Amino acid sequence: MRHLMNPLDFSAEELDRLFETARDIEVNMPKYAHACEGKKLATCFYEPSTRTRLSFEAAMLNLGGNVLGFSDAASSSATKGESVADTIRIISCYADICAMRHPKEGAPMVAASVSGIPVINAGDGGHQHPTQTLTDLMTIRTLKGRLNQLTIGLCGDLKFGRTVHSLINALVRYDDVRFIFISPEELRVPDYITEMLKDKNIPYEEVMQLEEIMPRLDILYMTRVQKERFFNEEDYVRLKDFYILDKAKMNLAPKDMLVLHPLPRVNEISVDVDDDPRAVYFKQAQYGVYVRMALILTLLGITVDS
Repeated sequence: MRHLMNPLDFSAEELDRLFETARDIEVNMPKYAHACEGKKLATCFYEPSTRTRLSFEAAMLNLGGNVLGFSDAASSSATKGESVADTIRIISCYADICAMRHPKEGAPMVAASVSGIPVINAGDGGHQHPTQTLTDLMTIRTLKGRLNQLTIGLCGDLKFGRTVHSLINALVRYDDVRFIFISPEELRVPDYITEMLKDKNIPYEEVMQLEEIMPRLDILYMTRVQKERFFNEEDYVRLKDFYILDKAKMNLAPKDMLVLHPLPRVNEISVDVDDDPRAVYFKQAQYGVYVRMALILTLLGITVDS
């Protein structure tokens, strides 16, 4: 039995196979309509989510399976003091696979250590968000045609942004990738990330101004400043509007640059950017369904004949 806790749980070769399956799903959806008939996915979300939870549920329904679960901790036995380990032991009696989101880092790993079914980390605190990373990689691979020879700008909340941390860790396995980190001083990428890049001799820069680096980017990965990660309202209010991507800034970018965002956005991308063909964040959300369908099939060991 296999779990997904971290994007690095899959080798680059395994990711290629996963993305090929996801691409086949995109163009041959009816072929997969009954692949998970009789199977059940449990979505155990101890923290609010729209895209990730609904994307997992849509993925399983598209595969002909069923879904059960809870959408926040208040509607689970966590309110009575039940541990994550006990919850997953019970869920293992009801479902065939589980997607878990939790505000505490490492909670899905604890669940996986005692689970009787595959567990997918659907986000744990500010730590990892592997299925968002798989979605990001598929978006770049599909629209750019490669995952190497890229200059990637990551902008906004690089301190608490688990999507950023996961994506960096996944991309370092590809050749000739360069990072530019754009953030205010208070939200800089953690030291363990920069130390890892130094150890691997992967080039990176840390800057505060978005405009100055726009002409150099192949990918701009925008993030919101996450109110739920701040200890006080004052710091959040001071930093939430630090970066706003608008048409004027987009005019500085190459014609083939892509703008990604894990969503939800607040106001860090102006709505006037949405019509720009380089803005692919809604397409990115659609790719998330295909990737999660491929992942469910992979972890359940289900193959679909051509």
